[in-house]
Amino acid sequence: MFVKDIMTTNVITISPEATFHEAMEIIRTKGVRRLPVVKDDKVVGIVAEKDLLKASPSQATTLDVWELTTLLGKLKVKQIMKKDVVHVHPNTPIEEAAKIMADRKIGSLLVMEEEKLVGIITETDIFKMFINMLGAREKGFRYVFKVQNVPGILARILNLMYQCGADVIAVSTYEKSDQEYNVVVKVKLSLNRESFEKKLLEGIPNVSIIDVRQD
Repeated sequence: MFVKDIMTTNVITISPEATFHEAMEIIRTKGVRRLPVVKDDKVVGIVAEKDLLKASPSQATTLDVWELTTLLGKLKVKQIMKKDVVHVHPNTPIEEAAKIMADRKIGSLLVMEEEKLVGIITETDIFKMFINMLGAREKGFRYVFKVQNVPGILARILNLMYQCGADVIAVSTYEKSDQEYNVVVKVKLSLNRESFEKKLLEGIPNVSIIDVRQD
């Protein structure tokens, strides 16, 4: 799966000459938290809601309401925006985009193709994809197995599930150590649980069930 598969393509942008009030109005009315800053069809920065809030005087200010409104009315996006824009290509793998966001501690990435803004991907997009990949909205049985790092063992588990009537919804793994990892498998309710669990414990060594629950 690639960035282009989950990115938002209808990107709301703003001019660097726009005022603080104009930027805040767009964020509040459009329900977005970040605005790419574009000048002459080129991205020159990005401004987030938190950047705007940081630019606002604190509650301890001695300015009155009129002075405060006037001050913010003169403040331009170009004075608030971040110029160091992190971006990716539409064909960047999702996991690479997620890694960049985690490593850089940022909540979004602009998607650029030949210097043209074609989309934006946010942590919300990543969360939605994660939910779908794990089958979190599907009804079924969710198993967590502790598995020894033995070649072919995952294939044996899935084959046994198939033999016991299961239709697999999602599979994911995460490493616990060089010798051991956990496997999360979501299957539909067609699985004969009693038969599967009995055959698993009797017929496949180096595997144990950590957790099983029905959604």
